[in-house]
Order: sequence, then C-alpha cells, then structure tokens
Amino acid sequence: MRTALFRSMAALLTAGGAVLLPAAAVAAPTPSPGATPVNRAGTSFLTATPITAGQPVRVDASIGDHLYWSFPATAGQVHEITATVTFPKGRGGASTWTVDVFDGLRRRQACTAGAQTPTVDAKASTVVLGCTLREVRPWAEPWSADPLPGTYVIRLSVIDLPEPDLGAPIDVDLLVGTIADRGASADDGELAAPLVPNTKAGTVLNGVPPVDAEADDESDPLADWLPDLGSRWVWTGIGGVLAAVAGVFGFAMTRRPRRR
Repeated sequence: MRTALFRSMAALLTAGGAVLLPAAAVAAPTPSPGATPVNRAGTSFLTATPITAGQPVRVDASIGDHLYWSFPATAGQVHEITATVTFPKGRGGASTWTVDVFDGLRRRQACTAGAQTPTVDAKASTVVLGCTLREVRPWAEPWSADPLPGTYVIRLSVIDLPEPDLGAPIDVDLLVGTIADRGASADDGELAAPLVPNTKAGTVLNGVPPVDAEADDESDPLADWLPDLGSRWVWTGIGGVLAAVAGVFGFAMTRRPRRR
C-alpha cells in the first residue's frame, strides 16, 4: 500500500509539472509582433531612450558604458527585464555586470527574481541578466519605496572588470515584458499623477537679459561715473587713510629739530 501511495504522489507531481511548465513558458516575456526594434541607448537619466514593453532592443556598445532606457508602467503590472551581453574573444579576466531599475523619483527598485548582478569568467562569450519587479501599486505612503505608476529607468553597466578589457566592443540585447497585468487593485487610493522624471529642470539663457528702459532713465548721470561701493573700495580707502596718518606720524617722530 505504501508503494502504491508513492506511485500516486509521483504521478501527481509529474502531472503538475507538465501543467506548470507551459504556464511558465507563457509568462516569459516575448517581443510584441510588429514592434519596432530600438538600436540606441541613453548615457544618463536625462537622456534615457524611451521604449515600451515588448519592444526589442539591440545596441552596439563598449565595456564600461552606462546604458539607460525608460519605459512606462501602470498600476497592477508586473514587469520582467532580460538582458544579454555578448563579449568579444580574448578577454583579460572575469567581470561583474548589473542591471538596475529606478522609478520616477530615481529610487532604486528591488528585484524579486532574476540574475541582477552575475559574474562571468574570461572564457564566457555571453552573460544573461534579469530582474523581475514588484507589482506596481496605485498608491503608497510617502516614506515607502513601493513601485508606483510612472516612468521607470533601466541602467545596464559593468561594476568590476580587468582594466585591459575596458572599451572592448559588446552587443547588448534587452527586452522589457509585462508578465502580469491585474489592473486596478483593491487598494483604497490612487496616485494623483504618474512619477515622471523631470528632464527639463531649467532653461539656458543664451543672450543678455534686456535692460529696463524706465530704470535706465531714472538713473543719475553723476552716479554712472562713480564706482560701486563694495568691500574692496571701503577697505582700500581705510588703508589709504591709515597709511597717510602713519606717514605723518613717522615724519614727526624722525625729523630733526631746527637749530636757532
């Protein structure tokens, strides 16, 4: 009877594995049909190349470059990021790579699965990185780092490598997939606006600011010839007066009396 029980459990586990394997294969991110490939990457948060889920990325870069991409995310979505880096032959030693994800406030988001910081030896021709993010929430407390709707930034870089390998050419394949989309959850709250990085923090003034004509007319012509009274002019004047006093006093002390 014990043998029959073990056989039944084994059959159930085999059947369950056969059911779960197709589900895992379906959950893996795949490129969207007809999606336009992206062949460039940004070099900072402000120049991150925008992409969408299911849009394949393939770029040529160099070892040591920091590559940035951005993608939008809405509440209820779970994203998985996969990246493959192909190396040239004849590398000098092992290297460690990392893929980091930041939200609209540049807060680093944790990965629930995937090889986020793998290390490969000198003989490896490729390295595969991955990061599965947490489900995006419709709202969160201000002190928390929960993922919120908005624009997310991906950064792919190498953090440890032999110096002779710096600058060697590489090929990078990256894909962002939405493996789950539960829509609006039952959380009692909603974010007022998506967290989007501010890429236009200010403007650059190329010309000289215009002068107010009325203020120019009211100015005194005599005051235009006088220098502005600053600390330099004040201390220069005080120093001149003290020097003159010291000169007169020194002359009075050292002059010879007249003979009658």
